[in-house]
Amino acid sequence: MLMDKYYDGMELHRKDKILFVRFTSPHRVVSTCRAGGGLADDYDGIYNQQGCEPTNHMHAAHKTAVDDPAEYRRMTCEQHGLGSDKWATLGTAANMNCAAVAVESFRGLKVVAACTGGVESNAGRVGDPASFLETETGHEKLEAPQPPPHGTINTMICINKELARGAMVRVVMTATEAKTAVLQELAVNSRYSDGLATGTGTDQIAVASKLNTGKPLTGAGKHSKLGELIGLAVKKAIRQTLLQQNGMSPEGQRSCRIHLQRFGATKESMLRGMGAWLDDADQRLLKDNFSCMDKDPAAAGAIMALVHLQDKYAWGLLPETCLPEIMGGQAALAACSVSGDFSKFNDYRNELAPCSGGMTGQEFLDLALKALGFGFRDKWTDARRPQAGAGD
Repeated sequence: MLMDKYYDGMELHRKDKILFVRFTSPHRVVSTCRAGGGLADDYDGIYNQQGCEPTNHMHAAHKTAVDDPAEYRRMTCEQHGLGSDKWATLGTAANMNCAAVAVESFRGLKVVAACTGGVESNAGRVGDPASFLETETGHEKLEAPQPPPHGTINTMICINKELARGAMVRVVMTATEAKTAVLQELAVNSRYSDGLATGTGTDQIAVASKLNTGKPLTGAGKHSKLGELIGLAVKKAIRQTLLQQNGMSPEGQRSCRIHLQRFGATKESMLRGMGAWLDDADQRLLKDNFSCMDKDPAAAGAIMALVHLQDKYAWGLLPETCLPEIMGGQAALAACSVSGDFSKFNDYRNELAPCSGGMTGQEFLDLALKALGFGFRDKWTDARRPQAGAGD
């Protein structure tokens, strides 16, 4: 199905399990395509194909895709009637019906971004431990967490003006920064470390610029208008596709658990950690009302700030000698946010202040859960319970 002709020279189509841009006039392409990737001026188009379901779906074509990407591309082009195998190819497990398209324009300059994305299982932070080493004889597995088979952000960008070859590569940089900015704004956790994700381990990109439109543009960085348009379009498209594929939104990320997840938190471990400071009755009450506590804006905001401070220590922006005052104070604020009783702030701070010298991820998680536990413990003390007949 033809989705749109966003400018003279390209058509965006979607059918079956493929989203493709067919060029109706020559374009320059740069891509991460394993079969003939890099720069090319003779492609017929670029496509993004769903090759499998996101979970537990491996089939015979996967071996061809890994061992002979050129043959896999030929097979895919033939299957979808693309007319040749001169296509830049992207592959994913994401649903093409969850693709998002964003367009940005300025004075005749137009940028079209079409993205698919899934980050729930394979998000990672640049520099996380690698899972394999590529050698002359194949891929050697390393002693690191093996990634799940799926979870990819794919980006296709089309520009209606010719770009110099160096500027084409610069588009990739700008688009990558835009992708990482979205993940930062959504607080997406790495699945392989206690850092925030900067992408997934299998992200791919293809950029096309229309040829023969006059003097080639040479800038695509943040100072250029083209760079601004690329950033805006890619951010909008990735944010929308993550919402459609994963249901990921700012509101959905407003959660104590999600922000503590990269330090090892689960609902069960949070119930245990908080429950260590509660009597049996309050433990049962917490279990029955965990979601309300977890997504309370004040509590979630205090935990977000506590996590942010832990990052600042990990990155060296704050001195470890100030750990007791800074982390103790923020942990106390988290406890107050849950209990609603800010008169206890000083008492909480004295009880929660950690020792100077830094904290491991587990020690940090223990501090956060202790703070939340203190707050829930004091939320319904006898002195603060509503009295019968006191009104609504």
